[in-house]
Amino acid sequence: MQAFLKRGLSSLSLSASSSRSNLTTSTDGQINDIPAEADTDDELKAETQAAFTTASEDVLFPKVRPELDGEDCDRDCASCTIRYPAKFVVDLEDKLYGNVAGWATHVLIATGKTDWVRDVADEKGSVMEAVEKSGVKPVNGTLKLSASNMPVPDEYHMYPEGEQPTTALILPAFTIVDNVTPALAPDLIHHFVDKAATTTTPLNQPPLLNKAPVVDTTEPIEDAEPGSQSPSISGSNIEGAHDVPAATKIPTPLLSRPCPHAAVILLCSQRTRDARCGQSAPLLRREFERHLRPLGLYRDLHDERPGGVGIYFISHVGGHKYSANVMVYRRRDFEWYKKEAQKKGQEDDDDRGDGINGGSEGAVQGIWLARIRPEDCEGIIKYTVLKGKVVKPDTQLRGGFDRERGLISW
Repeated sequence: MQAFLKRGLSSLSLSASSSRSNLTTSTDGQINDIPAEADTDDELKAETQAAFTTASEDVLFPKVRPELDGEDCDRDCASCTIRYPAKFVVDLEDKLYGNVAGWATHVLIATGKTDWVRDVADEKGSVMEAVEKSGVKPVNGTLKLSASNMPVPDEYHMYPEGEQPTTALILPAFTIVDNVTPALAPDLIHHFVDKAATTTTPLNQPPLLNKAPVVDTTEPIEDAEPGSQSPSISGSNIEGAHDVPAATKIPTPLLSRPCPHAAVILLCSQRTRDARCGQSAPLLRREFERHLRPLGLYRDLHDERPGGVGIYFISHVGGHKYSANVMVYRRRDFEWYKKEAQKKGQEDDDDRGDGINGGSEGAVQGIWLARIRPEDCEGIIKYTVLKGKVVKPDTQLRGGFDRERGLISW
């Protein structure tokens, strides 16, 4: 049975990779910050400037106000007993806000680990390595690529290094793509990242993931023998794609589904880049968990109940001298899955749906904080995760986006 599964996945990987003869093979750009294709980047930036506004730190996200949020809204947690090591020292002088480069999409690759080699693109046989070596760049803006401690599927351990299927989480779309192998890294970019909502996609704009991507094999090769054809990548939502005979449309073997969480908290844990990240991440996770559990919102790594908050460790995002770095992606509605069930005429609240106004609209906000300490965790849960507000924007806010209000920090 194991051999049969292996042959099946291998054949899918080969068929997908063999149909990529028109992919670029350059490897310029950093693995954590992969720019968009040059010929479309200017157009995307122009659209962003027209629809979104660069906001100051006191405008991008609402700051907590005692008259609205309670007298203790801007105070540190009094019941916190977790402390950083005595020598945990960070930069408190630099101005944080406005110094992070903008990004369009953020992809987390499941590795089941909490630390990685210094540059995750050098993780041998990984999807991160495959993305950089393929040279395939997204067309919808800059991609931030992170390794994560998300659990790998059981099938991962059935395959040799370089062929292991794993899971990817695309943000802000809140889309999970299953069984991604290194050979299918171009498929991940072309068929899912390219079509996903970005940090500057207006909130009510329908995503492009509602149609299955295909490979159009009808374009002939110049100077080729009569009857021969060259595959070119396209989507079924592209004009004219419906004219291609069904027999020549080859769908990607990858499948996607909505991420069940209402929000995710990302903590940099890469000790190989900075020891402070390896120290702070597990301590902050414990404190976040302590405040989420009484609310019924804590979700461990294997808990896929709809709603709730997932906490993941990720690789280096930059600015480790401002540890701890914390990124929060949050949906507009924490009970989006219930509305999806109602809209589909179902009474089962466990349905996770994928409607435009629910699962597929993705995160309304992405909030990047730094200099976070355990005593900050209560305020982050109560106000940032649940309400989209920031407690200390002047000293802890690095940047982010608000798709509902059309605001960005870059």
